[in-house]
Amino acid sequence: MKTTLEELQAFAAVVDGGSITAAADQLAQTVSGISRALSRLEKKLDTTLLRRTTRRIELTEEGQAFLQRTRAILASIDEAEESMAARRQQPSGRLRVNAATPFMLHAVVPLVPAFRSAYPGIQLELNTDEMNIDLLERRTDVAIRIGLLQDSTLHARPLCTSRLRVLASPDYLARAGKPRSVADLAGHTLLGFNQPESLNRWPLRGAHGDEWPTVPGLTASSGETLRQLALQGVGLVCLSDFMTAGDRESGRLVQVLARDTVDVRQPINAVYYRNTQLAARIACFLDFLQERLA
Repeated sequence: MKTTLEELQAFAAVVDGGSITAAADQLAQTVSGISRALSRLEKKLDTTLLRRTTRRIELTEEGQAFLQRTRAILASIDEAEESMAARRQQPSGRLRVNAATPFMLHAVVPLVPAFRSAYPGIQLELNTDEMNIDLLERRTDVAIRIGLLQDSTLHARPLCTSRLRVLASPDYLARAGKPRSVADLAGHTLLGFNQPESLNRWPLRGAHGDEWPTVPGLTASSGETLRQLALQGVGLVCLSDFMTAGDRESGRLVQVLARDTVDVRQPINAVYYRNTQLAARIACFLDFLQERLA
């Protein structure tokens, strides 16, 4: 017997969701229906794709190999459906977008209402990760990346640039004093990133040239966490304009050491795989973002 689309979708959904229950929710099916589809698939292939324990589900070596083929098949079906929609000039389908939490919250989310109004046939799925992800493994159509790109297998569409500034809350400055020179930072609480270390080199002129390596007294994995800490008066932080412009305009955060700050602008790009045909839903999303963020 031939493998069915339903069985492939069930298999991929179980892997993505980490459980049969999560897959059933994602596909709007019953748990028993998903379980039967998996059993049929393994019987047809005469192999075990998943190891099931009481705590989790793991892919076997055969399951890993079959998953790659499954994802390619499902992607081909998505592209075929999108091609038909494009013929009708009505972009439609699911669009999976990944970005760091701060950019998603401060740059993408405010644009969602207008995008949905312009393209009601596109179903957005917004996911956040603080580190770069594998687009194919995470079934992501578009990822938004901040900083210099390393992966040559990806197409990149420049969206905008965003300037870095050293900031603090008025409450913190009233309590700790305003630094008058870069050397004064030694007497302040500095907020920084767990990783990568390069994010803790601030764009300040000093003995080290146009970058000042800091030793944070408190670190976090997310820029949004650091922003909230700065707003609460915990310390000084170096963050990008896309997430702090509103705070500066309202006076909740104040730029410090402006005369010592180098004009460093982070490039922000939307990326997708080179071997991916630019589907209508992806193209219109990129055009929409670029027009409003540039």
